Amino acid sequence: MSQQKEKVWFITGSSRGFGKVWTQAALERGDKVAATARNLSGISHMKEQFGDNVLTLELDVTNPEQVKTTVQQAYDHFGRLDIVLNNAGYSLVGTIEEAKPEEIRALYETNVLGPVSVIQAALPLLRKQGYGHIMGTSSNLGHVVLPVIGYYCSSKWAFEAIHESLALEVKQFGINVTIIEPGAYATEFGSQESLKFSNNLDIYNDFKNEFFGTLQNLERGNPEATPDAIFAIADAENPPLRFFLGNQNLPWVKKDYAERLAIWEEWATVSNAAQN
Repeated sequence: MSQQKEKVWFITGSSRGFGKVWTQAALERGDKVAATARNLSGISHMKEQFGDNVLTLELDVTNPEQVKTTVQQAYDHFGRLDIVLNNAGYSLVGTIEEAKPEEIRALYETNVLGPVSVIQAALPLLRKQGYGHIMGTSSNLGHVVLPVIGYYCSSKWAFEAIHESLALEVKQFGINVTIIEPGAYATEFGSQESLKFSNNLDIYNDFKNEFFGTLQNLERGNPEATPDAIFAIADAENPPLRFFLGNQNLPWVKKDYAERLAIWEEWATVSNAAQN
């Protein structure tokens, strides 16, 4: 790990939600940040407030060439990258039947292939410097599933698998990997910019209305309460592979996994008979 006191961050999706909160908090504690967003107008004010400690860069994570150029630019500017944080993403709202193939592909371009492009661009640089910490914003929905946003959940399951495999592959280079898994928070994630809607089929109207009613009643955490937890992970000598953000995730996941184990055990005799 780096012996530098202050951290140098590369953060995607710095203009909204957790990306905005964590970028601001890192700068306020004296770290340096390469802050990126699809539209510079959402992050340009940071330069006025934090001067040379921030580098604001336009980045569409679905453009691999731009990703490679931007990561290199950040590395060249600061001379190192301690933490590479993939945070950009959005949710597709629609049942499995409603979503069109092009909508699903677009979701995966941003939520899965985009982070992969950032990781692939950063790894040669992190290996060169001999350390680094790749962090990625997933969700508790990387373990459990809700209806109506099933494709978003699936993108986070893929995100989780990629990062777990990555952690095993890059440990030999002194590079750590952490998957951040937030629960429900009052961020802009529910805004029109962070949600896309599939065409509606009337047969699901009642089901979706009930689902959205349930979502509205969820207790949502305060995103401004999260930076200290992120810094604890960033500053840890041995950071965890997975980290739940908030107090709602562990009970839900434990219940869901217990149900899975019970089903597997119930069918174990049939499963085992299929071995030979």
